[in-house]
Amino acid sequence: MYVAKPKQTQRAKAQEIARVKTKKGPTVEECVAKRDFTGAAAILEFNLKSDDAVAGTGPAKAEEKRKTLLWLAYASFHLGNYQRALDAYGQLRGVDDTPEIYLYRACCLFYLQMYKEAAKEAEKGPAGQLQNRLLFHCAHKMGDEDKLLVYHQQLTDSKEDQLSLAAIHYFRNHFQEATDIYKRLLLENRDDIALNVYVAMCYYKLDYYDVSLEIMQAYLQAFPDSVVAVNVKACNQFKLYNGAAAKDEIKTLTDRGYNIEQNDLVSHNMVVFEDGQNALRVLPQFVDALPEARLNLVVYYLKHDKLQEAYDLIKDVEPSTPQEYILKGVVHATLGQSTSSRQHIKTAQQYFQLVGSSPTECDTIPGRQCMASCFYLLKQFEDVNIYLNSIKQYLYNEDDFNWNFGISLCNTGSHQEALETLLRVQQEEYRHDYCYVSWLTRCYILNHNPSAAWDLYLKLDNSDDSFNLLQLIAHDCYKMGEFLYAAKAFDILERLDPDPEYWEGKRGACVGVFQRAVAGKATRVELEEVLSILKANNNPQVEYIVRIMKKWGAENGISV
Repeated sequence: MYVAKPKQTQRAKAQEIARVKTKKGPTVEECVAKRDFTGAAAILEFNLKSDDAVAGTGPAKAEEKRKTLLWLAYASFHLGNYQRALDAYGQLRGVDDTPEIYLYRACCLFYLQMYKEAAKEAEKGPAGQLQNRLLFHCAHKMGDEDKLLVYHQQLTDSKEDQLSLAAIHYFRNHFQEATDIYKRLLLENRDDIALNVYVAMCYYKLDYYDVSLEIMQAYLQAFPDSVVAVNVKACNQFKLYNGAAAKDEIKTLTDRGYNIEQNDLVSHNMVVFEDGQNALRVLPQFVDALPEARLNLVVYYLKHDKLQEAYDLIKDVEPSTPQEYILKGVVHATLGQSTSSRQHIKTAQQYFQLVGSSPTECDTIPGRQCMASCFYLLKQFEDVNIYLNSIKQYLYNEDDFNWNFGISLCNTGSHQEALETLLRVQQEEYRHDYCYVSWLTRCYILNHNPSAAWDLYLKLDNSDDSFNLLQLIAHDCYKMGEFLYAAKAFDILERLDPDPEYWEGKRGACVGVFQRAVAGKATRVELEEVLSILKANNNPQVEYIVRIMKKWGAENGISV
């Protein structure tokens, strides 16, 4: 028999909530001490709902709610849930009139990228170091250099103010200046191991990846589950090794139950570690928030031959870092070569030269690659070789490097080295590209290995590419005196297209083989092959040429 449950009275409800609250479990303070902000937020949300469910008013209840909201805002802020923190501070209106609340709200608005609103809210708060730091960062984000200078001059030597100054240096790509401040603070505050993370981030930006990893260890030993620290370590592993090594580091977070989808930065970096996987799903939402997201989306478009999309995304970017200058140069160069636009090519040259000749980049690998790219577009291949040869040992097995270096070497007559360099290209996609195949074919011919060049032709499936490669083989073999393969190529060309030029080329190549035979440099088999090629032709000149060849063979005891 069903018996209806009696309605719970307010008193019984209050007793039930009190009983739940008194159950042994971690306190908010204990969770915060362990950096378990998720646990702290869960407890606080429960307490807030419990307090709302219980009727009653009074100073004690209002004070309890005030503390709960303050802690909830604090925990939410540290979880990166800035909107919830802002809402919690909003609920404090009428409960807590402390003027510092305006500054706390400004912090939330700042992280929500609402910089104008953050500045207005900060100005309502009490004057002091926190207000100045907030306005300092808002001025930077809004590009107000005049106000930035004003707030900069009001910074003190306090640890917080110096950290703020170092952060601005970091955001403005002044990594050495930021490093100097962090290292000085670390000497003054040796127990503050979080400073190691900031120093490591600076060394990462300065391309000292090994040093960055070493400095990071102290913090990771103390806090192995730190998302920020693990992310920095993963980025270093990516630069030193590959995406797989970086993903292994991120796996330490997922193994602990962390959902990387909740962290914008880690989600963005995973796209990079996985070579663009999920790029179109993840990156567009971060384009205006993370500068690297725009650049990586441009890289994705370039890799997938979406040149116009890449150009549209980067055309309005005012470059301020070497990476931005380089990427704009690559986009202009690629677009210029595909559309035969001299203006795009010229713009690319200028960007590459700016990076390659800058004092900070001229002796770096990217800097020398930029100078090589500039000279490449100018077709000054001797200069290209000088720069690429200087970094060869660092990029020996890089396919892109070997492709470009091989072509440049071939253009300067270093045919043997060009062949060796092109053969180091391993990617199947590259090895099947007609541009690569044609240059490799030319290198084989210039190194007197026409049979290898012919094998490349036989492997081609595309009819247009086959025809073009036949023309290359025919003309290059003729120039190099490799007349047998020139004759074979001209023979097929003539059958595909009865152009008189192909007959003349075939006739000249066949006579060339005969001349080599007379000089003792061609075999009877080669001569017989030439005769077969000629006999298949209906041109009236064939009979005369064949008769002379046979007569010479008979006179010299060679049966053909």
